[in-house]
Amino acid sequence: MTTAQNRLASETSPYLAQHADNPVEWYPWGEEALAKAKAENKPILLSIGYSACHWCHVMAHESFEDEATAEVMNRLFINIKVDREERPDLDKIYQTAHYLLTRRNGGWPLTMFLTPDTQVPFFGGTYFPREPSHGMPAFTNLMERVALFHQTQTTELAEQSSALLDVMRTGPEGQPGARSALNAAPLEKALEQLFQQYDETHGGFGKAPKFPMASALEFCLQHWQSSGQTKGREMAEHALRTMAGSGLYDHLGGGFFRYAVDDAWTIPHFEKMLYDNGQLLSLYAAFAESTGYRGFDRILLESGNWIVREMEAPNGGYYSTLDADSEGEEGKYYLWTPDEAKALLSEEQYAVVSGLLGLDQGPNFENTAWHLQSTRTIADLATELKLSEKRVIVTFSGALPKLLAAREKRVRPGLDDKLLTGWNGLMIRGLAMAGRQLNEPRFTDSAGKALAMIRETFWQSGRLLATGKGGEARLSAYLDDYVLLIEAILELLQNRWRSDELQFAIELAEVVLSHFSDEARGGFYFTADDHERLIVRPKPFSDDALPAGNGIAARVLQRLGHLLGETRYLRAAEGTIESAWNAVQEVPMAHCALLGALDEQINPPLTLILRGPTTELTTWQQGLRGCYRLNRQIFLIPDDAHNLPELLQTRATNPDGVVAYLCRGQTCETPIHDLPELLAALAGAEQGPAEQPQ
Repeated sequence: MTTAQNRLASETSPYLAQHADNPVEWYPWGEEALAKAKAENKPILLSIGYSACHWCHVMAHESFEDEATAEVMNRLFINIKVDREERPDLDKIYQTAHYLLTRRNGGWPLTMFLTPDTQVPFFGGTYFPREPSHGMPAFTNLMERVALFHQTQTTELAEQSSALLDVMRTGPEGQPGARSALNAAPLEKALEQLFQQYDETHGGFGKAPKFPMASALEFCLQHWQSSGQTKGREMAEHALRTMAGSGLYDHLGGGFFRYAVDDAWTIPHFEKMLYDNGQLLSLYAAFAESTGYRGFDRILLESGNWIVREMEAPNGGYYSTLDADSEGEEGKYYLWTPDEAKALLSEEQYAVVSGLLGLDQGPNFENTAWHLQSTRTIADLATELKLSEKRVIVTFSGALPKLLAAREKRVRPGLDDKLLTGWNGLMIRGLAMAGRQLNEPRFTDSAGKALAMIRETFWQSGRLLATGKGGEARLSAYLDDYVLLIEAILELLQNRWRSDELQFAIELAEVVLSHFSDEARGGFYFTADDHERLIVRPKPFSDDALPAGNGIAARVLQRLGHLLGETRYLRAAEGTIESAWNAVQEVPMAHCALLGALDEQINPPLTLILRGPTTELTTWQQGLRGCYRLNRQIFLIPDDAHNLPELLQTRATNPDGVVAYLCRGQTCETPIHDLPELLAALAGAEQGPAEQPQ
């Protein structure tokens, strides 16, 4: 193994380790590689990807494992490989640069060529083939031309780099916001934009490739709750139904795949990402809590079981990704033939499974195999088979474990077993909400165990770390890590109270204010003030696969501010929305997380605090099932809880039982001592009607 290979082999990222045996002299991003590029005046070839990225694997096999291609790379460039999941700061910067240079959206693998002295990109693309194809040159020929340009066009390159940096530093996400009165106009405009993009036939937004877009759907649901307008609820409900019945969902093992390659959600890209599933768990649970609908309980239970069964680390926390490929073929692990299923099931079980999941229809995957998805309702199949609906349900429930057990004997997809703080925050929130909806303590316990692991391993010297593996953590955390974890804590505390966890959330919030704030213009940078100095310091407002950190920051600071009576948090939240106001007004639907915070700025969330003996609080908690909403938070604090912040200490206990403090924003009602009276008050506070889905 060469020295360069050893450099990647020692990295904690499974994606980087996948390239440890390449003949390419890869470096991880760091001072050694950057100094070598500068000293030798060699441009940097920066390759960004992640472990479950299909085209990353293709480019690796075609080019990075090829001796001839590697010779050109090693001769002409300093080659740096980056896991975008560990270094989202670099990914955000160079994806933006790619768009500015090419006027095309980027993706992965991202292939950028940087100047050796400043790390400013001067050329880039995504996947490049080893041989010329589809109008693209061979990768080796491209590299020769790029290196020649760097050597001979120094003046033009310097002018281009300067112009690119000017745009990146003063683009929409760096512009100060208009300090005007915040209003609801962007909320209505975003809903209309989303409606125009909505697929009324198949659900979801836009055309293939089709992504769940959880942030947009959560905004739709929240808008309905705060405004009472049904359009948002109708889009959310339809999308959740179609996704749950489609090939986007794993009907045997639970959990959702990354995206669909067709408009009808029939065939997915088979990777399973922790961040998608965390967001979708939250979304399905939020819809169920808001409407009283129990039809998604199976989705919540199966998906939560999958996370605990396959993605939970032994000491707590959740792994990042399951690959799309197994045995070198995408989706092979998940595909079936009718004969395979018949061999495992009784005649009646096969009739039910094939009828419900499409095995009695033609193959839907490359004309040779079947990817399971709902093709009939239970009622329709019961009529066809002349069985009762109960018999169909019982038969189906008995058949699925047989198919799952057989599938688990196959060669499994690769697992990216690193732990990412922000993604764990998303899943802690999702499992907490699912556990509450299902009254399933296993999910709450798993979420609590994950949070405890993060506090023990990822919280060091008063700062958070971003990624870890094998009980060790590294890399300074990003804005998303802090605020997504705060949001997770606030959700988990609503299931069971822990004063020390609230204190941890406060400590995280204080770091966000101290080290991420843009004091001059409001809002928060993606990286801390003592982070490695890069060519720009991103301050993203728009959502991508994850909700924008500034949107989540504004929301959690508002909620913490109302819970604690902390005006610094409330001012910071309002300043964040103001700083993004120009961008939000221009393209509202691209900023759904910020719109959620704007909604709560205009319509402050309802905060309910109950104090009393633990046994009586448990009774009240059961009575409050069905009262949870996206725009309200409910905390049950035992009367023996210690180390409470000042405002919560003033919420006095009642020696005769439970007392409830109901506030909207900074306005509170008279304390309530009777559960039916509290339920009536909550019903009266309901702004969006909780229609029962049909």
